[in-house]
Amino acid sequence: MRRLTLLLLLLCGGPAMASAPFRVQVLSFNDFHGNINPPSGKDASMSITEDPGQPQKILGGSEYLATRLSILRQKAKHSITVSAGDLIGSSPLLSGMFHDEPTVEAMEAMHLDVSTVGNHEFDEGLTELLRMQNGGCHPEDGCFFTGDAYDGADFPWLAANVIYNNTRKSILPKTWIKKINGVNIGFIGMTLSGTPDLVSQAGIQGLTFEDEVKAANTAVNLLHQQKTRAVVLLLHEGGLQTGNFNGCDGISGPIVELAKRLPAEIDLIVSGHTHQAYVCSLPDPNGRLRHVTSASAFGRAVTETWLTIDPMTRDVVRSKTTSSNIMVTRDVERDAAQTAIISRWFPLYSVKAFEDVGFITASINAESRDAPSSLRNLVADSFLAATLGPPYKAEIAFINAGGIRSSLTFREASGALPAGRVTYEDLFNVIPNGNTIVTVTLTGDQIRLVLEEQYDDALSKQRILGVSEGLSFEFLTNGTKGNRIRNILFKGKPLEMTRNYQVTVPSFMLEGSVLGDGLNRLGAGGDLDALKAFMKANSPVSPPPVDRVKMVNQ
Repeated sequence: MRRLTLLLLLLCGGPAMASAPFRVQVLSFNDFHGNINPPSGKDASMSITEDPGQPQKILGGSEYLATRLSILRQKAKHSITVSAGDLIGSSPLLSGMFHDEPTVEAMEAMHLDVSTVGNHEFDEGLTELLRMQNGGCHPEDGCFFTGDAYDGADFPWLAANVIYNNTRKSILPKTWIKKINGVNIGFIGMTLSGTPDLVSQAGIQGLTFEDEVKAANTAVNLLHQQKTRAVVLLLHEGGLQTGNFNGCDGISGPIVELAKRLPAEIDLIVSGHTHQAYVCSLPDPNGRLRHVTSASAFGRAVTETWLTIDPMTRDVVRSKTTSSNIMVTRDVERDAAQTAIISRWFPLYSVKAFEDVGFITASINAESRDAPSSLRNLVADSFLAATLGPPYKAEIAFINAGGIRSSLTFREASGALPAGRVTYEDLFNVIPNGNTIVTVTLTGDQIRLVLEEQYDDALSKQRILGVSEGLSFEFLTNGTKGNRIRNILFKGKPLEMTRNYQVTVPSFMLEGSVLGDGLNRLGAGGDLDALKAFMKANSPVSPPPVDRVKMVNQ
């Protein structure tokens, strides 16, 4: 038997290794989105709790995430920490205003080993993503600390399905390998192939976002060439479920079909993008079950997966894989290194947060979601202004009722500070989620259907959109389904049902809406950038009228 073992080792190549199976802990999270400060409000709790009958626990923040990771690692001889994308982008102001350099520092301090890119890693374009990986001062904002240039991330971002068109090479490594007990454990990283629909086109010119399955097959073959049989996929695409955060009830969404088609050689899929928490066992193309996990978002949870490695086959014993989601509660000691990082950046944040970006003549209020809103109309106007020119040529813009989080309150003059000033922080508080805006082609009839969607049948409530200047309509509060909208006018004339119109909206509005049927999607940059540019170009800004939407009861 000993001679047979030695022969197998020689055939496989490499030095002698452990003869008994051993376990490797994989700690994973996704969609951190720069939440180094503890998230607040609804972002501080998970929608799927261990016991829905109990009060939701307050979660997240890099100080607590780092501590939780340290506690979990104490149980393991071999541990690897990974991310399934969107570490950066759509970040709170403390990280986002510094192009997420603080988040990279936080990830390094909590010993992240590897991450895949997600769609938000492309928010500022490929050049900026490569700077985040390799280092260097920001081309416009420079170095944030004198004599202290940003030195890049000490962990790799992977991008197996993002290819330069001219060379067909990936923009970043496709794979990463960790050797434990002489056995290679391989990681593949990919973003969703639909990323171009969610980011600005200018930043991704010359790139192809390949089909996930095609790219995964190529990456698996690459790992096999490097004598790697144990394979983990970090995939920034996910699904939705309706049960316990450690369950998989009614799992739906892209991840379900992808799990059926992604190479059977992949032993574990760590997913993301949908901000959901789940632990699933889904069949691979050969019908064998494999774990598919997701850990919510904003650092509110960590997935702990235990892989059992057979050193003889160099592969995962899939039947022995276990996974569980662990909430990052704030009842543990704060990690001192994370606290130091936050303290280092906060003084710079305080200066930039109060930068004047424009003036208003009076308070511009958000109003309730079931009524027209002057502030929502203002934000829609800013989206339209940002996409008037080519290649967008937008004519209409919308923002959803829940997209506005705070009113713009008129400030009286105070000392040397003039009246009506608006700061960067004020705008950030209006639209804090850092979404991208997208222009799509819709027919007039599709626009009518979008307006009909303002009534939420499940909640029996109306959710009134923000509407850009030039469009108006009547909303029948006592109308029936499909017949609540009438007298739609565009620039004073009836909207033409068969004509094509260019419409700009936040990217997330494309999901679960008629907007998703729109053609010719073009990402057009960040929503906050559009609002800031509008304020600077049009100050002082007066409250837009609310009568673009006329609420009628008859």
